[in-house]
Amino acid sequence: MLDILSSDYVPASLLMGAFDLARRIEGYGLPAALRAVTLHPARATGLTDRGEIAPGLRADLVRIHLVQDLPVVREVYRGGQRVL
Repeated sequence: MLDILSSDYVPASLLMGAFDLARRIEGYGLPAALRAVTLHPARATGLTDRGEIAPGLRADLVRIHLVQDLPVVREVYRGGQRVL
């Protein structure tokens, strides 16, 4: 069972890791894989204001597209404002 996927030195590996989990583990799916790098770590560390897209929570988002099954970051939003 996998609840949390975390990295303290290569943040981009989390995005790739989530997509890889969804691709390699049958039935796991992308939504569950993304929760393993967003919602679950936030809850485990007591950060209740982030980790999912919901009213009243921080609006930190990453827009990606896939290139040969690899996620490539197109835009980044922090607090609802585009920063990249």
